[in-house]
Amino acid sequence: MTQTYLTLNNGLKMPQFGLGVYLVPDGKETIEACLNAFKLGVRHIDTAHAYQNERGVGEALKQSGLKREEVWITTKLWPTEYGEGKTLPAIDKMLERLQTDYIDLLLLHQQVGDYIDAWKDMEKAVKLGKVKSIGISNFKENLEDLLANATIKPAAIQVECHPYFPQNELKKRMAEFGTILESWYPIGHGDPKLINEPVFTKLAQKYGKTNVQIILRWHIQKGYSVFPKTTNPDHMRENFDIFDFELSAEDMAEIAKLNNGKRYFTDTLEQQQRFASWKPED
Repeated sequence: MTQTYLTLNNGLKMPQFGLGVYLVPDGKETIEACLNAFKLGVRHIDTAHAYQNERGVGEALKQSGLKREEVWITTKLWPTEYGEGKTLPAIDKMLERLQTDYIDLLLLHQQVGDYIDAWKDMEKAVKLGKVKSIGISNFKENLEDLLANATIKPAAIQVECHPYFPQNELKKRMAEFGTILESWYPIGHGDPKLINEPVFTKLAQKYGKTNVQIILRWHIQKGYSVFPKTTNPDHMRENFDIFDFELSAEDMAEIAKLNNGKRYFTDTLEQQQRFASWKPED
């Protein structure tokens, strides 16, 4: 079994598994993490302006010797960069930080601020060839407003997702547009209770894998994109080693019973609005 890809609603194929670099310091740590991932065969990096490490991602790609088209880069705009006539210049700065002339997938990071006009500029960026695909992250209350005003429908929506909170309803809602789901907190923010659920321990023994590998494989078979964050090469190798087995329909049905609606990040729209005024450094 080889690494899998997801076909987006614009026909592009995106590596389903990637490396997330949230909270990884820019510079040496981000560069080394990405280079280690590339050596393993990982070809998808998920970053954001708010993570403040786009420069490290770009430098790692440069040092890797890989062709630009071999690596999928996902990044995100922060609300202070939203607005028609404001978002396009922000994208240009993003391209400079990443040392590239296009972004594979660009997301709106939060559902606050002038996201409608930001989306209009993102659509322009697609037409200009600066961005290949566009999508959203953390949209809940304002999702329908965005969808109603979008000429290009989101290629992806990135949300908290794990076996306790599998996002089944959102998956059904977005199927109309061919929008794929991307999972953050894929192993429940490292919650030992989730990781050590008896069903995962049983399946880990059955397949000769770890509990975490079973959970990550569940994401893959749900059709979600997943990019666990780690800077440890051994953990990285283990996370990526999930393409040589397949959970059965019965296994997936057992895991589905864990759905209890538990979330690990419960910010309100009001909290998002207050935090959105923070401005990442260029």
